[in-house]
Amino acid sequence: MIANFARAALAALTLTAGIAAQTSGAAAISNSVKFACMTDYFSYCSQHSPEGSGVRQCMRANGLKLSKRCVNALVAAGEVSKEEVARRSAAAN
Repeated sequence: MIANFARAALAALTLTAGIAAQTSGAAAISNSVKFACMTDYFSYCSQHSPEGSGVRQCMRANGLKLSKRCVNALVAAGEVSKEEVARRSAAAN
């Protein structure tokens, strides 16, 4: 049971690093982003390998569904701009 949790946590941490790399070109991601976005990965994109391009596409496709906590962490880390978030939100409405 603990091994499964550790594997899942590692997968989520790897995922968020991959998301950040795609959105900003950065190779490293803060721990706050990793933890803030972990639930979103499991909710929307866990069918994709954290290292694969499919997870990046999935998270982008589900961008409007991402938790406020995840989006705020991504903005605070400079991984996505407030303007981009506002633009996508306005386009959806």
